Amino acid sequence: MQASEITARAIVTESLTPTFLSPEVTLSIVVPMMNERQNIRPLYEKISTKLDQLGRRYEVIFIDDGSTDGTFIELQKLHYEHPHSVRVIRFRRNFGKTPALVAGFSRSRGDVVFTLDGDLQDDPEEIPNFLAKLDEGYDLVTGWKFPRLDPISKTFPSRIFNRLVSKLTGLYLHDINCGFKAYRREVIEDIHLKLYGEFHRFVPVMAHWRGFRVAEIKVRHHPRRFGVSKFGARRFARGLIDLLTVWFLTSSLHTPLRLFGKLGFWTFLVGFLVDTFVVVRSFVTGVPIHNQPLLFVGILFIIFGFLFILIGLLGEMIRYYAFQSNEEYSISQELHLPDNYQAYDVFVPAEAHIQRGALSTVERPLFPQSSQYWRQPQLQPLWNQRNGSNHHKRSGNIPHRPTIIPL
Repeated sequence: MQASEITARAIVTESLTPTFLSPEVTLSIVVPMMNERQNIRPLYEKISTKLDQLGRRYEVIFIDDGSTDGTFIELQKLHYEHPHSVRVIRFRRNFGKTPALVAGFSRSRGDVVFTLDGDLQDDPEEIPNFLAKLDEGYDLVTGWKFPRLDPISKTFPSRIFNRLVSKLTGLYLHDINCGFKAYRREVIEDIHLKLYGEFHRFVPVMAHWRGFRVAEIKVRHHPRRFGVSKFGARRFARGLIDLLTVWFLTSSLHTPLRLFGKLGFWTFLVGFLVDTFVVVRSFVTGVPIHNQPLLFVGILFIIFGFLFILIGLLGEMIRYYAFQSNEEYSISQELHLPDNYQAYDVFVPAEAHIQRGALSTVERPLFPQSSQYWRQPQLQPLWNQRNGSNHHKRSGNIPHRPTIIPL
């Protein structure tokens, strides 16, 4: 009777478990949007049609970033129609694209995560090209909208911004603002990928800094059909400020004194040379030093030089106390033996006898698990196993020899 009750409960539990929680999802599509009600259904149909052709399990995560035009109602309908593949996140207000992507990344389950905008300008038909580029060994693939079908008010500032990013960071991309990207899961789970503000556009730069391989491919770009663009002059200005922050983090985060020390040294040197010139000129011309305004300019430079050096030392102090050894590198692969691995003798050729002949040569396999010579560990009493394991932890590879104490 109890067994039948347990079986019935198990069946009920399995039936109540939603199938969209299956861990077999391989592709996650993260789509942040704001006031894109008319674009939702056509975009999902394009995504689902293409991914169904690929035969991959996928999920589409829509993030409603404080829409006011009924976007969430449309997303709700879509979720009810496709509960296995559509997930919806609704923000209480407009927080921005970067928080929306962070929310999508944290809830994605795919081995590969795509991001694309919800304005129908990105073409889901390009998804196989991204996957093919990832198969070449890249960790992050970003799109290059070519040709870009936007007004010059968007293309011209974007072109200047892309060139500036390439010069400062060393990562040469034609369109770093493109929202169509593909990430391996290792990229979005990296501990140094801390997205805040509007850092979403600089993910390729930070990934490149961490040693991930970044590539760029051309993608088709469509003109906007519904809704209005969210691009403006304020966004461009904030992008420049964020670029300065990213440049500092990727170049001088680990050694702040190298940046501020150089800046302080040259500033101090300029101030010292200016004041030296003022003093020499006062002796030559007889003009009092306090009547020369250039003297105070030199003093200001000297003070700023000291301040820059102090800022660098303060940064080094913070860096020292915030140091985490596992954050200093990024591992791609690691080959090692497990901790409980037992070493065995390797094959020794029969002709490799020891000349002075005290020891005899015995052939034993290099990988004993796949050989008939593999010897199972001998069973020991529990008390002996416990003591032996403790002794092994204390003494490393030193063999244990029992000590005989005469009575």
